[in-house]
Amino acid sequence: MLGHKELKRIADRVLKGSTADQTEVSLSHKTEYLTRFAANTVHQNVAETNTTVRVRAVIGRRTGVASGNQVDDASLTKLTEAAERFARLQPDTPGFTSLPEPAAATPATAFVEATAACSPERRADGAAAIIDQARIEGLQASGAFSTEAQEVYVGSSLGVDAYHPFTVSRLLTVVMGDSGSGSASEAALDVNRLDPQAIGRVAVDKALRSRNPSGIEPGDYTVLLEEDAVADMLFFLGWMGLGALSLQEQRSFLSGRLGERVTGENITLWDDGNDPRTIPFPFDFEGHPRQKVMLIEQGVAKGVVYDSFTAGREPGRTSTGHSLPAPNTMGPVPAHLFLAPGETTKEEMLATTDRGIWVTRFHYTNPVHPVKTVLTGMTRDGTFLIENGRLTRPLKNLRFTQSILDALCNTDMLGSTLKLHKLGFGPFAVCAPAIRVKAFTFTGTTQF
Repeated sequence: MLGHKELKRIADRVLKGSTADQTEVSLSHKTEYLTRFAANTVHQNVAETNTTVRVRAVIGRRTGVASGNQVDDASLTKLTEAAERFARLQPDTPGFTSLPEPAAATPATAFVEATAACSPERRADGAAAIIDQARIEGLQASGAFSTEAQEVYVGSSLGVDAYHPFTVSRLLTVVMGDSGSGSASEAALDVNRLDPQAIGRVAVDKALRSRNPSGIEPGDYTVLLEEDAVADMLFFLGWMGLGALSLQEQRSFLSGRLGERVTGENITLWDDGNDPRTIPFPFDFEGHPRQKVMLIEQGVAKGVVYDSFTAGREPGRTSTGHSLPAPNTMGPVPAHLFLAPGETTKEEMLATTDRGIWVTRFHYTNPVHPVKTVLTGMTRDGTFLIENGRLTRPLKNLRFTQSILDALCNTDMLGSTLKLHKLGFGPFAVCAPAIRVKAFTFTGTTQF
């Protein structure tokens, strides 16, 4: 870890040498470790340490961005000059007023020393705990065990001075047999909270249950979606229309619908980067404090998230602290989503389902129609038929084409516990329960 003082020193060297009207410097220093295993063998252990410097220069109403990973004086000077040169080549940005003024963020505790110091041997032992279970059952395990420590700093010529360190650990596995597969994953700030033995047991059990799957006709079914599948849907829902830019450009599914009911009354969705149940990150990539934003409350659309630019386009609006790293054409997006849990266990959902389909996770999900929140993808690694409250047989995987909002309108049960699902980018995450949806549309089948 370089620490607040050293990262600020790097940023100050850029700010001192900049000739732009306004300058912003964001730095990320990350050490990432990854242990991979496949075919019941640990085959790769890699480590990477990198410092990324991103300079945003503002000249009038024009902005330019340049990034690199060298922090010597000559490289920082070159980077600063490039950002200024790019700014001069840009047209004015309509609606742009200024980079954000400094505002104090509440510090969040997200750094766990045990995760930062996790050894290759410990990650290999975690992989072995899964591999041994798979081997006993004649199955093959693959997956990855990763740990990372990262610190982010944002400084600007307006006086922004924001620093935050955090750690993340994640273990995921897919266990395969001749005719079936199962998967399991967990993520946590603290590597000590991951239980490789338990993760392996879930994946192995699903692989055994998935042997010799049979087909089922496409159609509308009651589905029990496990937490990973729900998190996948919520991520796309946020990306497709819970940011201010999509609403201002009238391409959000909430356009003209704020204050209206858009889901069932049992659905409450919010974003909160300061909640300790997620991967806390108290400010955004402009250094502005993150706020808790209620997006959907008891089924009613309440709002979207803002960065400084989109907030500046609406009189009286302020940033909610949801900017992405510049340059960013997507606008702000929710980065720490929460779906309020219910009071039901997955076992209780199963026991009260006469006929339906159990879905472990989704694979290869993609948006079809953002305004209608239509998503398509495949089931994967544990799809089962539910009959009379029991899992009766494994199913070949199915393709779904489904409106997320319609699914949330038809959700009649929510699980009582939240699972942390880490997204691929930095500290971004979704905390979601399992849900039961009364009508979920499957449009195709597979041969496996």
